[in-house]
Order: sequence, then structure tokens, then C-alpha cells
Amino acid sequence: MTKSNNPQLPSFLELEKSVQLFKAFGDQTRYKILFLLAEKNLTVNEIADIIGISQSAISHQLKLLRQTGLVRGLRAGQKINYQLSDRHVITIFNQVREHVREKNI
Repeated sequence: MTKSNNPQLPSFLELEKSVQLFKAFGDQTRYKILFLLAEKNLTVNEIADIIGISQSAISHQLKLLRQTGLVRGLRAGQKINYQLSDRHVITIFNQVREHVREKNI
């Protein structure tokens, strides 16, 4: 990052979207879901089985992740397979993991 004499703050909309994104990462259940989806696409039932909480709780968290644009669902017959929405999400997720491991936080 370069420093300037008059830094330009992000717009209100950019700030709001950025804060919502960080909030989405700030919940342990959502973080676990993102961790699993960084590895492979999964259904609600598969996520619930792995994490060990109810399907309805997973569905609620997935709704929040979809609203922030971190996750998307792809219908396959009667099931919906969830995946991270794009490479940016994987990059953010991997950068956070790398930072935590490096700093031993």
C-alpha cells in the first residue's frame, strides 16, 4: 500500500459491503462451512453431518453466506450443491488461514 497525503476513504457502499463480508467470516459455523466448501461442493445435509448441527441451522448460515456473495448454490435435481462463489473467496479464505498460521494467533 502506498501512502498519500490525502487518503481517499472507500465509499459508504464499499464500506458497508466490506464490513458485511468480514462479519460473515466472523462466525465459527460460517467459517467451518467456508472451510469445507473450499475443499469441495457439498449439500446442506453433508455439511450438517460433518459439522454436527441441524440442517435448518446450516441452511440459515448458508442464506447469510449467499447474501454476502461468498457462497452460491447449484441445483442438481432435488438437491442443491453449495460452493464458494468465486476465486476471490478462496483467496481471502486462504490468506486468512496463512496469516493465522504464520502469526500463531
